[in-house]
Amino acid sequence: MPHSNQAEAALPIEREVHAAAAGQRALAAYLTTGLDTQRIQIFDGDNVAHVVELPTSALRLLVDILAELAHGNAVKVVPVHAELTTQEAADLLNVSRPHLVKLLEANALPFHKAGKHRRVRFDDLMRYKAERDQRSEQAMDELTREAQELGLGYE
Repeated sequence: MPHSNQAEAALPIEREVHAAAAGQRALAAYLTTGLDTQRIQIFDGDNVAHVVELPTSALRLLVDILAELAHGNAVKVVPVHAELTTQEAADLLNVSRPHLVKLLEANALPFHKAGKHRRVRFDDLMRYKAERDQRSEQAMDELTREAQELGLGYE
């Protein structure tokens, strides 16, 4: 992301996948307590415990991250107000950068310019993606319905 110090996301190794799965199961149990904050213990290199208080919303996010890692997925946290380059936005939509630029120029997706460069807000991109995915799902449902009506063997 522009102006970001975040490291590139990397796929977890096998021991991280197993640790993430165990951590997710252990932490998920504490999301239903109804408390605004949770306290967890972190052990340093000398095996000394330190208590850390976290908002429950952060713990919920951590459980979601661990779930993705447990499935072997790389994870990167992006603030919803982040501004993306056209390449970053295209990567998130899994389209080419020129295709994304066409979408921007057709006003299919809001953007603004920072100098000569286009920038897309992450939340706008995710809204567009959700709408696109919903349209795609509706089209597939319609095709399935038509195939079933025509008796094409898609039961």
